[in-house]
Order: sequence, then structure tokens, then C-alpha cells
Amino acid sequence: MIRFENPLFLYLLLLIPALIAVYWLRRRWIEKARLSYSSVELIGQMMPRFSKRKPLVKFILYTTAFGLLVVGLANPQMGTKLEEVKREGVDILIALDVSNSMKAEDLKPNRLDRAKRAIEKLVDNMKSDRIGIVVFAGEAFIQLPITSDYSAAKLYAGSIGTDVIQTQGTALASAIETCIEALDSDDSKNRAIIIISDGENHEEDPIIKANEAFEKGIVVHTIGMGSVQGAPIPIYRNGKQVGFKQDNGGNTVVSRLNEEMLQNIAQSGNGIYVRATNNSTGLQSIFNEINKLEKTEYEAKQYTDFEDRFQPFVGLVLLILFFEFFISTKKSKWIEKLTLFND
Repeated sequence: MIRFENPLFLYLLLLIPALIAVYWLRRRWIEKARLSYSSVELIGQMMPRFSKRKPLVKFILYTTAFGLLVVGLANPQMGTKLEEVKREGVDILIALDVSNSMKAEDLKPNRLDRAKRAIEKLVDNMKSDRIGIVVFAGEAFIQLPITSDYSAAKLYAGSIGTDVIQTQGTALASAIETCIEALDSDDSKNRAIIIISDGENHEEDPIIKANEAFEKGIVVHTIGMGSVQGAPIPIYRNGKQVGFKQDNGGNTVVSRLNEEMLQNIAQSGNGIYVRATNNSTGLQSIFNEINKLEKTEYEAKQYTDFEDRFQPFVGLVLLILFFEFFISTKKSKWIEKLTLFND
């Protein structure tokens, strides 16, 4: 396992595109300034050994050294010892709606992206609980099994899109059933399902499934994504919006939040319902409720010893700077003597 002791230093890598832009603009400005005073032929006669490529090579070396130095400052560390530790927590399974209606933009930037960001923020606040992700549209499947690996949870959450399931619809009952199967356990006090959806249901009654989960000791919470007024569903092609979804009559389809359905599911699952807004998705409120559940002890493996690995990066920086010291901005004399293309 690799981690960074000082990950905030990695933000300095964002300066590299800016440095490239500044260098390119400066090169253009210098070139225009030279041509404003003389022609290309005259510049070649006045500075016969001037090289255009070597300054670029030196800049690439400097930029590479800067990037390696930043990584070195962040101090990558390699886990060397894996041990089993005992933790106490709650198993949380998030059922995320990925149907096309989640593209609606009554929440910014849209319902699905707002939900994904909330999941990532929730994971950041978790300490000893375990988390899993189920995605659903016309059908449901487990995207991430129950795990204590929070990095994996954030990675999976960030990669979810509406294209992960081809069958469209909103199978809430199927999602709850999949969650129940994933949380199969004899313990009845430490499991919870969080359904994040706009509540549009196109199949069997999910309220019955929520009650079934409660009877097995699994609490079901729901979060409503969207607004009662609703919003059209945008259609994208090659990353560009080309219009909105229409019905067979050519009318624009408006997706509305079905609060009543989500409220009834939460009530049957002995959980709470929260409506998301642009300011808050309500995940924290539900997480506070989950924290009231009795914790269960489980075993997990984690790295306990880490060794610093900044040395290779610092060594490469010194090697690059040493190599750069011997690069002149002038053309090499032995290259000038080559006459392969002369008559």
C-alpha cells in the first residue's frame, strides 16, 4: 500500500500547466519581438549558433524536476507490515440511482454528480464503519462489496455514471433486495441501507421490500434527489448537450421528485427521509442516525508500518539538474559540421 505523508504538497502539481502556458506565451513574445526588428535570415546570420530546441529541452527538464520534487515533498510511503486489527462499526450499503432521470439539473451540477460528491464526503468522515455501493436503474447490482477500504470506496463512487447499467428504469424494490442479500448476516443491530434516488419507481412495490429489510434488522433510510417541480432530462452526445428527452408525442419529459414514495420506504424501513438541496444532501443527518446503532466488532487488515520513499525522487531531481548544467543554449559544433543534406 502506498500513501503520502504530506498530500497537500501534491496540489503544487497544478502549477505545471500554468508554467507550460507561461513558457509558451513567452516564447511567442520573444519570437515576435525578434521578427519585428529583423528577418529570419538576418537573425540566423547574427546568431548562427542559436538553438531553438535546447531552451525547450531545458524547460522540460526543469518542469520534470519540479514535479518530482513535489512528489518527494509529499513523501510517498510504502506499507511494509499488514496486521489484523479489531474495529467496531456499522455496515452501511448505499443504493445509488443511476437512471437517466438522475441527469436532471434541478440540483447542481446534476442529481447524480451531487449524490456522488456527497458519498465521497461521507466516506471522508467515516472512521471505523464499513461501506458498500449498489447501483440501480432498471436492474440493480453490487458496484462495491462491503469494505473498510475508504480509498476504494471513493474511487468507485467517483467512477459511477448512468452508463453502468444499460436497462433503464428505477427498480427500487430490486435495489433494496440486492442490498438485503449483500448485508446477509445474523446480527440485527448494525446494518443500514441508504437509498439515494429521485423516487421514480417503475416496478414492484419497494415498500414491501423495505419492510422485509426492517424485519431482518436492517434500517432503510432514503434521500430524495431533485425537486417537486422537476426538470427536463438532458441528452448528451460526445460530451455536448444536444437537447432534452422527449416522449413519443414529442413533448419534453420532466422528471419530478417522488417524495411520497421515498417517505413511505423510509417509514417501512424504520429509517428517516431527507430531501437533498444544493446546500446539503442530508447524508450527514442520516449518518448521525446510523451512529446511534449498536456497533459490531469485526476484524480488518491494515498496514501498520510505513517506510519513507522520497529518496528516489530527490535523487532524480539532483540527476536532472546535474545533466541540465551541461546543456548549453547554443548549437553543438559537431552538429554544425554535419553536411548530410548538402550538395
